[in-house]
Amino acid sequence: MRVLSDFSVSAATAGFVAVLVGFTSSVAIVFQAALAFGATQAQLASWIWALGIGMGLCSLVPSWILRKPVMVAWSTPGAAVLASAGLAGSFGMADATGAFIACAALVTLCGVTGWFETIINRIPVSITSALLAGVLVRFGLQAFAAAQTAPALVTLMLASYLIARRTLPRFAVVLTLLAGLGLALARGEIAQMTFGSGLAAPVFVAPQWSGSAFVSLAIPLFVVTMASQNLPGVAAIRAAGYGGPAGVPISRLITLTGLTTLVLAPFGAFSLGFGAITAAICLGPEAHEDRHKRYTAAMFCGALYLLIAFLGAAVSGLLSAFPKELVAAIAGIALLGTIANAMAQALQDEAGREAAIITFLVTLSGVVIVGVGSAFWGVVAGGAAIAVQQYKRRTT
Repeated sequence: MRVLSDFSVSAATAGFVAVLVGFTSSVAIVFQAALAFGATQAQLASWIWALGIGMGLCSLVPSWILRKPVMVAWSTPGAAVLASAGLAGSFGMADATGAFIACAALVTLCGVTGWFETIINRIPVSITSALLAGVLVRFGLQAFAAAQTAPALVTLMLASYLIARRTLPRFAVVLTLLAGLGLALARGEIAQMTFGSGLAAPVFVAPQWSGSAFVSLAIPLFVVTMASQNLPGVAAIRAAGYGGPAGVPISRLITLTGLTTLVLAPFGAFSLGFGAITAAICLGPEAHEDRHKRYTAAMFCGALYLLIAFLGAAVSGLLSAFPKELVAAIAGIALLGTIANAMAQALQDEAGREAAIITFLVTLSGVVIVGVGSAFWGVVAGGAAIAVQQYKRRTT
């Protein structure tokens, strides 16, 4: 079977690191969003079940069929918006479910019509690469900032990575992770793991429709999902060389995420979209030296998400046991190559270099305006810079 022959230890490690980083870095925000709407413990578990099923199937199946890495994740910016809106308003789970369905319908419409991809195609490569770099650099900075509280751990992991990149480049991330885990275990820094019992069970919540929920929940959720989740996700896909007519079919996959969310929304799937951080881990050469075989890393990631969906309590206990400094370090180190490539592409064209830097800095700033994150405003600022520069050239 071709999938088995294409599979490698480095691909499995990339998939595991992607899940580790994606889950531990943002699951708390998902919990906050669910609790803001008054979710019970059973409903909270159902959210993880629905999101795990959605991410798992939307990552595993397309990657297998297309033989290209497709990474789908829950919308972390969307979860943050929901947590804020839920605490500020008087919405319950039924209102939230109705908003999830409305948002999913809008996402599906963007995919079916191709509107989103049409807009993306008009953005220069230098801008999308700078956008990706701005999103990822924050994780790179966090990796080295972790040295303030765990200097020995971060130093050992960085040294292991540099040595492995020189001697065994295919297994650099694997060996870096093992070195970090070995030190953490030796020093007793792996937290006590708590394992729940039984399989996760979906809990159906009938939707309730209201104009206030549509305006306060559905529209903001849709905007940040497209601007702060899907936009960086497409940038990651294209920066890795999987864009273009023969690459990943953006509109079809946007439609897939929308339809999947529609089906799973009553069980807690609030919004699914292209992964950016997790995708970058599985799209780079660290996942597999042969870019045509990196889809196996995305498939492994999808399989792990399905495992989390059904064994959420046990897997959550395992992942949450890792020291936060180890998670930050492995995320930043695994993304070093992708950050470097994104910066190189962003600055390659001298004519668009200033616009790319503006995009990078605005994205890196983390600024949030009218509830929309810095990824969107970085593209707006960079696009405005290019427009001004081109206008001057045409009139001189």
